[in-house]
Amino acid sequence: MSEQSIAQLLINAVQTSFRAGSEIMKIYDLAFEVELKGDLSPLTEADKASHELIIKELSAFGYPILSEEGKSIPFEERTAWTKYWCVDPLDGTKEFIKRNGEFTVNIALMDKDTPIMGVIYQPVKEVAFAAIVGGNVYRIDSAGLGKLSADTLDSYRLTDTEISSQGEIKVVASRSHRSVETEDFIADLKKQGSKVLLVNSGSALKFCLLAEGKADIYPRFAPTMEWDTAAGHAILKACGRNIILYPGTAEMKYNKPSLVNDWFIAR
Repeated sequence: MSEQSIAQLLINAVQTSFRAGSEIMKIYDLAFEVELKGDLSPLTEADKASHELIIKELSAFGYPILSEEGKSIPFEERTAWTKYWCVDPLDGTKEFIKRNGEFTVNIALMDKDTPIMGVIYQPVKEVAFAAIVGGNVYRIDSAGLGKLSADTLDSYRLTDTEISSQGEIKVVASRSHRSVETEDFIADLKKQGSKVLLVNSGSALKFCLLAEGKADIYPRFAPTMEWDTAAGHAILKACGRNIILYPGTAEMKYNKPSLVNDWFIAR
């Protein structure tokens, strides 16, 4: 895939994420019903509306789509895919229900078992983080969306950031899914003599904090799905960071028989 074509796909994915976010925000301030899925996780009208828009728009590019709201595709079919979209139409449904603004639209383009492009859009703030692996990370707000093109893309590049120093570690943790193991990990960092600052955040926004240098490490010792991490993984790889399985040193991979991620540390 040429550099020009993947840049155009990124632009299309950003535009799609903004439109999906608009569908979500139509419902955000209304009284909405909450269903429980088979795993007892919540589902709202906003999840469904975002899913329908994203599927309609991304289908035009001819790649298969693996989505939070369309996850029943058997592995025997998925294993033949080369490039495909990995999508979470509304990541952080619990945050959406709480109306705290910390929810996102996640869109990643995958090459077999690896993300090569990612978009994380926060509808409440109307800001998207987007990246091409091997390229740059971009921050695009609603004011700049209308001017976005392959020629102007570089003007949205996120400036280089510095990871915390002086023995201080900023740990970003889930607002709604923090496990005992995560608390133990934080305690161990403190025992090693590090000054630990805890940064709470919902949804895939944690990856954006890492990309901006506002956090140093994100330990996740609780269940996540592939669409929760794929877009953020691409953004981290584009700024020289990564998601590593824990324990161990292996990079997280995708399109597995089980779509549940193992524990990981993003840094």
